[in-house]
Amino acid sequence: MGASNKNAQDNIQPKGNKKPLQVLHISKKDSQEINNEQNNSQEDIKKENIAIKPQIIKDNSVKEIEDDNEKTKDFDISQQDLNRPLNFSEQITDFQLERTVDEFDFDESAFLEALNANEPIGATGETISGKVIAIESDGLYVDIGGKAPGYMPKKECGLGVITNFKEKFSIGLEMEVLVIKEQNADGMVTVSARALILRQSWEKVSSSAKNGELINVLINGFNRGGLTCDVDGLRGFIPRSQLEDGQDYQSFVGKNLKVAFLEVNPESRKLVLSEKKASLVSKLTSLELGQLIEGEVLAVKPYGFFIDLGGASGLLHQSSLTNGSIRSLREVFREGEIIKALISEIDLEKGRIGLNTALLENSAGELIIDKQKVMQEATERALKTKALFDKKEQDK
Repeated sequence: MGASNKNAQDNIQPKGNKKPLQVLHISKKDSQEINNEQNNSQEDIKKENIAIKPQIIKDNSVKEIEDDNEKTKDFDISQQDLNRPLNFSEQITDFQLERTVDEFDFDESAFLEALNANEPIGATGETISGKVIAIESDGLYVDIGGKAPGYMPKKECGLGVITNFKEKFSIGLEMEVLVIKEQNADGMVTVSARALILRQSWEKVSSSAKNGELINVLINGFNRGGLTCDVDGLRGFIPRSQLEDGQDYQSFVGKNLKVAFLEVNPESRKLVLSEKKASLVSKLTSLELGQLIEGEVLAVKPYGFFIDLGGASGLLHQSSLTNGSIRSLREVFREGEIIKALISEIDLEKGRIGLNTALLENSAGELIIDKQKVMQEATERALKTKALFDKKEQDK
């Protein structure tokens, strides 16, 4: 009974096994630390907010646009300067451009000289003067001014077969040659004296043919088609049909014939001659422009008349017949009729004679209306046209 209340309280057991409430004691110091931490955290948040404040960032495209705008502005300013008239009085500063020479510079004349020194000498078809510097059994070596001499095979040293080869050519002999093959890897070209002789021969006969010249040739052979001859180293051929008498043509071998050029073709190496044309050209050389001739109408063609001039034939073309209008050529002349006409063209190369009757008319179409009168007065009328042909001859 005499137990104290303190012990009595200690002996009281809590019901339901409940745990006693724990009271959290926070000291004043601890509360200050908590407040400090909260303040620090708020300040950090403010700093972060300040740090992440949006900034204006210019990307490359914006910069390029701004640069272009600046350039455009500069261009407009410079354009204004260009549009403004130049005032040379404002330019008081003298300046002079000075060419500087560096280690990569070169002299132009020396450069061109180097190019010329290395330029190959002797293109195919070129004629070059040279000098024999060496003689071999199979050919010659000719100095042509290049980095290597030109080589001439024995067969290219001349026409035909050369028997006394070393006697004909000597060291130091000057000669003209034709380049027939361009330089090889050693810079050597192939040259020929034979090819040059043949080229000159073709040039000569071409000129002779154009001028209607006649030549004498020695017949050196024959075949089934005709005779063969030599013309300045070229092989000429005379067809049997171009001989005055082609029956016993083999008998002409070893004889001389006067012939004219019928065809000259250096590319195909074709040289055709004619004895008949030589007779015609001989007659043509006795004629002159403006001469009045008399002949027989051999044939009437759609384009004109062929007139026999005594061994030669002339063409009276329809365009040279009359100054009037005609429906048919036969209403003017007929075959077998004897007429008079003026010689208006002489082509010795082709062996052709051109005739004209329109120049004999006093009025257009007179030949159709009164042909007989025109023919009777042809001699007197031809004299009036002589001055015209003389002027034409002088203009050549």
